[in-house]
Amino acid sequence: MFETAELSRSITKDDYKKREPALRIRLLALQARLRETKFPVLVLVNGVDGAGKGDAVNLLLEWLDPRFIRTVAGGAPTEEERDRPEYWRHWRSLAPRGQIGIYFGNWYTQPILDRVYKTISRTGFESALTRIGAFERGLVEDGALIVKLWFHLSMRAQKERLDMLLSKRRTQWRVSEQDLENHTRYDRFCEVSEGALRETSTGVAPWTIVECTDSRYRDITVGEALCTALEERLDQQEAGPDPTAHSVPKAAPKTRRRASNEPTILDMVEQGEPVDDDTYADTLEDLQGRLNRGFRTLKKNGGSVTAVFEGWDAAGKGGAIRRVTAALDARDYRVIPVAAPTDEEKAHHYLWRFWRHLPGRGHMTIYDRSWYGRVLVERVENFAREEEWLRAYGEINEFEEQLVEHGIVVAKLWLHIDPAEQLRRFKEREATDFKRHKITEEDYRNRARRTEYELAVHDMIEKTSTDIAPWRLVAANDKRGARLDVLRVLCESVEKAT
Repeated sequence: MFETAELSRSITKDDYKKREPALRIRLLALQARLRETKFPVLVLVNGVDGAGKGDAVNLLLEWLDPRFIRTVAGGAPTEEERDRPEYWRHWRSLAPRGQIGIYFGNWYTQPILDRVYKTISRTGFESALTRIGAFERGLVEDGALIVKLWFHLSMRAQKERLDMLLSKRRTQWRVSEQDLENHTRYDRFCEVSEGALRETSTGVAPWTIVECTDSRYRDITVGEALCTALEERLDQQEAGPDPTAHSVPKAAPKTRRRASNEPTILDMVEQGEPVDDDTYADTLEDLQGRLNRGFRTLKKNGGSVTAVFEGWDAAGKGGAIRRVTAALDARDYRVIPVAAPTDEEKAHHYLWRFWRHLPGRGHMTIYDRSWYGRVLVERVENFAREEEWLRAYGEINEFEEQLVEHGIVVAKLWLHIDPAEQLRRFKEREATDFKRHKITEEDYRNRARRTEYELAVHDMIEKTSTDIAPWRLVAANDKRGARLDVLRVLCESVEKAT
């Protein structure tokens, strides 16, 4: 792969002056079309030290409208980033639809360096590349255009470039001790990098190798690569009624159609007898104390918790959450009430808004509804296309796997009430002044489609209840019994991790 880039390519100054104006006009026109068509563009900048990556990006920023570009230069993880899963910082920096993001120090940088310096094994490196592939595939399937640029220099050209920078006082700062150390491992760096590029250069996110001996050739090549990728994607998207149809997996996982009278997993939930006052008060106090002690131990050990609350409208999620938070220090938790996505959230992949709120070490994030909306309300109400919610099962499992790998306890609870109890609570809310705001026409619309929601819940539990993040079904006809069961689940989950 790199052999073809070893050939020194160049263009004359006159040729550059002729080509640059036309290239800039094309880029600006494409950027304007992008703002109308609205998909995110992610430009990944990787390659050998001294190849002029920064100079090339600075030129792109000069050629394009900087108001619609974000540049992310990622270095070593900060303390805040180390407290969360590896991809937390990458998700947070993703460009919204209609804009271009340019990424130095992206998700390729650390795995390649770790393998060059042998701080991870071959198996660990292959696992990192597999995760990269899944990450990029999910972004592309959601509509993103990924342009991957590898800036290449021969070993001799790199040495000459580093020596030139070091010879001048005004450019010495550009060369770090790490750059010089990397140069001594040039062959190893190229071996590892070429393997990574071969593994991750896919049809939907290919690598472009940019030979950088001549800066003019480098800059024109980068501009033209971005132009070509944008033109192809814009023409394709503007031509068809389904803008992301090209990116849908040919073999998307299928969900069997269930008959409306066919039993679901929810039919196995047994509603128990109501809990009496004395038992409830004593047990509540015991469980809250147990949760507090368990979480303090988990916090001391550097662990954290993500608690997901899903369930029927009026199932008592809010009341159960309040009994959980009453057992915790207010500084240690956040409750994230999830409603319809904002314009900012709709401009990103649907998981983006949930990645943003992941807890740091020693903290708990409680989601009052969650990413499972993709396979529930978005499925039933046709807010997501079938191929979108079908592939969400795998995306969600991958997401939760990353959380657990980082040491985050993932507790998922579905609060289940039967239709008669739900209707009773609706009527009670309507008759109570301080509860009336909780009931809306949408609640009744959802109730009318309960059979469809039951099938969606069945599929959700069947496909996303994994060994590392199982679903716990809570019988919630009796609110007090449900609150105690929720606390028991969280206590058990936290204690298992300590």
